Amino acid sequence: MSVGAITPASLETRIKAQAFGLGFDLVGICALGPADTADAFDDWLSRGYAGAMAYLPRGRDKRRDSRLPVPGAISAIVVAMNYGGREPSGPVARYARGDDYHDVMLERLKTLHGWLDNEVGEPVAGKPYVDTGPLLERDLARRAGLGWFGKNTNLINPTLGSFFFLGVLLVGIDLAADAPFEADRCGSCTRCLEACPTDALVDPRVLDATRCISYLTIELKDAIPPALRRPIGDLIYGCDICQDVCPWNERFARPRPDPSPYATRAALGGKDARTLARELLAMSDAEFRELFARSPMKRAKLRGLKRNAAVVLGNVGTNEDISVLEAALADREPLVREHADWALRQLRDR
Repeated sequence: MSVGAITPASLETRIKAQAFGLGFDLVGICALGPADTADAFDDWLSRGYAGAMAYLPRGRDKRRDSRLPVPGAISAIVVAMNYGGREPSGPVARYARGDDYHDVMLERLKTLHGWLDNEVGEPVAGKPYVDTGPLLERDLARRAGLGWFGKNTNLINPTLGSFFFLGVLLVGIDLAADAPFEADRCGSCTRCLEACPTDALVDPRVLDATRCISYLTIELKDAIPPALRRPIGDLIYGCDICQDVCPWNERFARPRPDPSPYATRAALGGKDARTLARELLAMSDAEFRELFARSPMKRAKLRGLKRNAAVVLGNVGTNEDISVLEAALADREPLVREHADWALRQLRDR
């Protein structure tokens, strides 16, 4: 090689540079194959910890082997995107305050896929996934070197904490894999297990989703078990408690960038739990569609959010909220009426 000659960057290096340029904060590469956590996942399902999330056992076989979801795929490009862990806690989990991360990240992963086609010079078989396909994303992320499984079950990165989304682009080209993240840096810390209000973390790295506040306020479509309503406190959608108390987040969580698609929307900005709960209980379907367009909070639907709002008012409401809850007794949804009645009884008992 002549003096001053520049060695062309590898395809893997160029992929990572492109991913960072698209706004991703972490990127790693791994080979596809049998999932390291397949047996643990099957055991988790057998214990009933998935609750009503019937889509999880349906994709069991594909989750066991990441080569199966996309025929011909042999490598995974795994990315992470910070959504901000420095904003104040509140009645809505931080990840859900802005635009839907599924849409944001899928669009960027599709752009990365298109760039890869051009870079290789021909179409590359592949498909992006963001929390919706039959993949164990944490498994791939650890194998791609992005972090370890914390005792709160979240993937933790030593420079970013855990307030980030994961996305995966499966591709049909053989890419050099990064070293997997082998270390467990939780040590003897058990803050997350001790802080969970519903004791959903039954063991380190084992979550009983049926007790998790995120599951209860989002995934569960029926009535919230009465014994778990009080521990929900003032949380209307999701929960950040097990991340908030993590020392890695206390030290390394970052603010979300500005501008960011995850910036808090006006319908939520600066509102305490009581104010937001009252507004949700009085909200019409048309108002909900307008105010929460492109929001991940649509997953719970308005009936679910009103259910949650009633529980919150039962927990932290005052006599001023009685009239709001009495009006909710006339809601067309039996689910809302049931939880409003429970909330009224809590207020009157106090």
